[in-house]
Amino acid sequence: MIKLTGLSKKYGKTFVVKDADALFPKGEVTSIIGPNGAGKSTLLSMASRLTESDAGEVVIGNKLLAQWDTKELAKHLAVLRQSNNINMRFTIRELVSFGRFPHSQGRLTDEDNKIIDKALGHLGIEEIQNKYLDQLSGGQRQMAFIAMVVAQDTDYVFLDEPLNNLDIKHSVEIMHTLRRLAHEFNKAVVIVIHDINFASCYSDNIVAMKKGQVVKSGKVEEVVQQEIMESIYEIPFDIRDVDGRRVCLYFNS
Repeated sequence: MIKLTGLSKKYGKTFVVKDADALFPKGEVTSIIGPNGAGKSTLLSMASRLTESDAGEVVIGNKLLAQWDTKELAKHLAVLRQSNNINMRFTIRELVSFGRFPHSQGRLTDEDNKIIDKALGHLGIEEIQNKYLDQLSGGQRQMAFIAMVVAQDTDYVFLDEPLNNLDIKHSVEIMHTLRRLAHEFNKAVVIVIHDINFASCYSDNIVAMKKGQVVKSGKVEEVVQQEIMESIYEIPFDIRDVDGRRVCLYFNS
């Protein structure tokens, strides 16, 4: 489990995240939701040590984040940032193989190649693995980057807006894959996501943020409630249960 306690970050006199608490359990998908500027990406970035916090602490397993050796941490925590720009010309397979670097230091073993094959299979891109990234659509590129994170084979997986550039079909496939990683392989999968219904239908837990603060966190049914959603997004919500899942209808009358 990853536990965040009292995390804060400010630029100048403005808090981007203030006194935030959250839990990211293994074996479950946790979605971080909220409007633009809520501090979602900053919270995830502090939890992965990509951004230094001004206050609070992060515990991964039974160890403070600050106590983790960087190389060892990369074997336990994989992070996909919101924007990924690679200027060199790589094939999909070459990109995905980078996920094995913390384990193999660039000298791929047979076991590494088996894990790469599985990651390509999970994302359904094994048939185009020899294509170059500049030959791909935006959605295919995103699938390749997610496959790279899957190949890293860590206990904890952080993804900042993984559904960027993806159509509905590929978004559903990605969320199914992330649920499998959590439920079948006992990983803590944490995503920053804008689509509330993808969050509510595919997550186990939700962390809802507004103006840098965690307004509510817990199981989906505890967080996805009309009063809470309307307070966060400042528009009317109609929340319905469909086949045991919370579905949000939102509009501005």
